[in-house]
Amino acid sequence: MKPNPIIKTVSLPDGREISVETGVLAKQASGAVVVRMGNTMLLATVVGAKEAREGTDFFPLSVDYQEKFAANGRIPGGFLKREGRLSDHEILISRIVDRAVRPLFPDNYHNETQIMISLISADEEVLPDALAGFAASAAIAVSDLPMLEPMSEVRVIKLGEEYIINPTPAQMEEASLECIVAATYDNIMMVEGESKEVTEEDLLKAIQVAHETIRLQCILQRELEQAVGSSQKREHLQPEGNEELEKMLHEKYYQAIYDSVKEGVSRSKSERGEAMKAIKQSYIDTLPEEHEIDMKMVGTYFKSMYKKAARNFVLDEGTRLDGRKTNEVRPIWSEVDYLPSAHGSAVFTRGETQSLTTVTLGTKLDEQMIDGAMNSGYNRFILHYNFPAFSTGEARPNRGPGRREVGHGNLAMRALKNILPSYEDNPYTVRVVSDILESNGSSSMATVCAGSLALMDAGVKLKSPVSGIAMGMISDSETGKFAILSDILGDEDHLGDMDFKLTGTENGITAYQMDIKIDGLSYEVLHKALLQAKEGRMHILGEMNKTMTEARVEMKDHAPRIHQIIIPRELIGAVIGPGGKIVQEIQRETGATITIEEVNNAGRISIFATDKNKLEAAKNIVEEIVTPPEEGKVYEGTVKKITEFGAFVEFMKGKEGLLHISEITWERLPSMEGVLEEGEEVQVKLMEVDQRSGKFRLSRKVLLPKPEGYEERPPRDRSNDRGGNDRGGSRGNGRDSRGGGRDSRPPRRNN
Repeated sequence: MKPNPIIKTVSLPDGREISVETGVLAKQASGAVVVRMGNTMLLATVVGAKEAREGTDFFPLSVDYQEKFAANGRIPGGFLKREGRLSDHEILISRIVDRAVRPLFPDNYHNETQIMISLISADEEVLPDALAGFAASAAIAVSDLPMLEPMSEVRVIKLGEEYIINPTPAQMEEASLECIVAATYDNIMMVEGESKEVTEEDLLKAIQVAHETIRLQCILQRELEQAVGSSQKREHLQPEGNEELEKMLHEKYYQAIYDSVKEGVSRSKSERGEAMKAIKQSYIDTLPEEHEIDMKMVGTYFKSMYKKAARNFVLDEGTRLDGRKTNEVRPIWSEVDYLPSAHGSAVFTRGETQSLTTVTLGTKLDEQMIDGAMNSGYNRFILHYNFPAFSTGEARPNRGPGRREVGHGNLAMRALKNILPSYEDNPYTVRVVSDILESNGSSSMATVCAGSLALMDAGVKLKSPVSGIAMGMISDSETGKFAILSDILGDEDHLGDMDFKLTGTENGITAYQMDIKIDGLSYEVLHKALLQAKEGRMHILGEMNKTMTEARVEMKDHAPRIHQIIIPRELIGAVIGPGGKIVQEIQRETGATITIEEVNNAGRISIFATDKNKLEAAKNIVEEIVTPPEEGKVYEGTVKKITEFGAFVEFMKGKEGLLHISEITWERLPSMEGVLEEGEEVQVKLMEVDQRSGKFRLSRKVLLPKPEGYEERPPRDRSNDRGGNDRGGSRGNGRDSRGGGRDSRPPRRNN
């Protein structure tokens, strides 16, 4: 017998409902819910280990979001025909949920926890990724895991002057702003999205609108928690501590650490780290060889003291760890055309963070194929971000891009894609690759800056250059002091209370990603951070402009060129040829790459070549095919076939006409033997296009001088001549133009 489910519902501002059901599916998980909106259904489960593994000093949380193909009535592509590793899209949604959920567990909770979210039913009008965070939090709410408070996520867009929660795909296409916001009832936790050069006020308003809906979803989870009876959460082991040791270390070494932080403003990242190690080592050197002090605990206390000293130094002195003011950006230098063989390249260095970025231009054949449960098609703008170990002075195996690399690359991609020219102005597939060579804070923003420069170096005419900056914040809830930090260091990211990355042009914001690690961040403080970020972005953009302000007028000599031709729809087949014969022959003859697609009931031909001569040759051939022949025009033709009565000559690509034996020369030719050869080039004039059959009549003799004393003979009746582009023969009735004899055709056979 089916168990009775517990169901709660909540409405969106436009009246659409979201329901949360528990008690039916996946009952052996610690918590499980089904979230439904329209026909979109997500199954979210959470399982938490009863005890932490020995020696674990972090929260081992994993989040996996997966879209089942069957949910949308599709079978996966590829050889195996089953869901495999998570796609980049699924990884990005997993990261968004992880970043929002992780801070809501107690700092000392170290039990292994796994959250799995599966799309089990799809609705084309309801995007499931906007419901994933809600489903994950609801699953935890009905479990006994010790989450401090529920959270939820929604997507918000700005369409015209209206803000819409969880929009349809059609609405998203027209939106000027789109982001996913995660929050608890009281606090914003995470924001990620993109926009088309909107203002700081527009973004702030979107976050506020999203928060109003999220609060209702948090109330629902509390009600669901009460209905299930899971308000009593499991106890977990408190971390062991040694108050006496902690107090002694603080009294003896805190001031030394504070002074080291203060003196370190003129040091590099590695030098500051060495200074801290020296202080810790000075304590270790005082210990006897035989002691019972827990060195792991000592390390934890020294890290805690450093964090406190560094934060207090910034709040007390108004000076950063590297000596900068709170709104000061590190020194910047950049260079374009660094790699001579790349289509576009740039080096962007800000402080101790450096990106070497390349741009490669390709054809439509290079587009990335997307095969997902909810989306399929092609992507013509690709950005890859690589973070090798040497960029931070480490040595570790190269296992390929991880979730962090996927996330950072996606943020940079979203920052740049909305300022790319239209397909008509830039019919290339564009791949940007950022290799991080040094890293000490916000390498993703360095990728945006380097990517913008490299695109312009490649000749891609951006609407406007883009820069990016990472903002941080340090605050003290007891004193009320806070400091907003521009262009944060890696240390400031770890020590701070906020990591807010913003990208944009001089006209507005294009992408953003924010993680807040504290409670009670007011919208006033957030607005101040946005305005300070704008100031920093404009400064960085000014430094970039010293290197390059707009795209090259001409692409580099070795960069590919594309020429596009729009043709009537009915001529597409003529260019392609039977089985693709003609287009393949053009590519083989010229070395160019040709793609043909139907757009707006017309054909769009794109010719792609790195050599201008190859491009011109292919273009001329295609234009020959699609250009109607002109009566009276002279053409350079090629003899394709010789018959008793003349030769068939290809005078334009794909167009053949009959050059009758009587039209080859003014003299009478008794036969075609030795007159012309197949493959021979011959100049001909198009005398007539038969309006009924479309066949072409050619002449060579009219281009030759007429012999003296030549007498014009009356025209012969050619009503039964077979000529034109069908390679057929042509014979006259009765006597032909050679005079004498009867028609040499064999007698008709009666079957």
